[in-house]
Amino acid sequence: MVQKLADLQVGMDFELPVLINQVNVRTAKNGRRFLDLIFSDASQELPGKYWDASEADVQTFVVGKVVFLTGKCETYQGKLQIKITKMERTADSQYELNQFVPHGPLTKTQLQEQIKALLLEITVPKWNRMVRYLLKQHQSAFYEFPAAKSNHHDYAGGLAFHTLSIARLAEDVCRHYPQVNKPLLLAGTLLHDLGKTSELSGPVGTQYTVKGNLLGHIVIMDAEIVSACAPLKIDPDDEDILLLRHLVVAHHGLNEYGSPKRPQLLEAEILHDLDELDATINMIVKAEKKVQPGQFTERIFGLDNRRFYVPKRNNSQTATPKQTNLNL
Repeated sequence: MVQKLADLQVGMDFELPVLINQVNVRTAKNGRRFLDLIFSDASQELPGKYWDASEADVQTFVVGKVVFLTGKCETYQGKLQIKITKMERTADSQYELNQFVPHGPLTKTQLQEQIKALLLEITVPKWNRMVRYLLKQHQSAFYEFPAAKSNHHDYAGGLAFHTLSIARLAEDVCRHYPQVNKPLLLAGTLLHDLGKTSELSGPVGTQYTVKGNLLGHIVIMDAEIVSACAPLKIDPDDEDILLLRHLVVAHHGLNEYGSPKRPQLLEAEILHDLDELDATINMIVKAEKKVQPGQFTERIFGLDNRRFYVPKRNNSQTATPKQTNLNL
């Protein structure tokens, strides 16, 4: 019996409540409008098309609404999609939207406890106060938002989980290379993506905000660090603040990827590399979960449209640190 989208296989008929995660109104070759949709529940996202859409349909079937969907699972260009037989809006009070949004492997409480413990390792007072202040300003959204609209850690709580994952990697780097400024690296890690709480709309039907499109999370967070200096009574031109700002503005590595400056500090280069590593691993693992051993994944847009092979026998040892319990 099909209980969630992840249960679907080609040819299966189903009836399920699902969330409209994305919708675009398009025009077919015959001149009639249709809705190009992406449906989701906590297990998976799948696309589908609703043909001959009326104006009432356009107004009814919008992002963030739950519909009761009747249809069949089929394939198009090698990918699963939904052939819609019937689609009905449910009452807004019938379902909690949270139950249709994928969540990460750690609870909000677990994330909060581990982030709180990391703050104790930022032993330079200016950096510690700055990080605590800004995390408090965005506390609710930080633990609820995804890390991205798509690609990596694109689920509720993904922003905090991605941040924590990089911080744990940073701790390992600092143990191996004692010359690294650990307080600076951890402070930059905890703030590097915090601007996404303004860049993105939230965990349901995630879109870029106007502010996100015009400025981006890097510029947003840099401005917030400067603004926070006044209530914290810190000179914004203090070198410690300039170093922290540099880690934030340089963490994408290249100008064409959104960083105003390329890394010019050891810690900035490390943060960029760890950020890329964590995002890359998450994208590959997510793609691998969708196929069987002995198969290639679908092409991953964020990795130059490459496909990755899943070996028939997985001999990897996947023991995870007991303290973090990170499941990428």
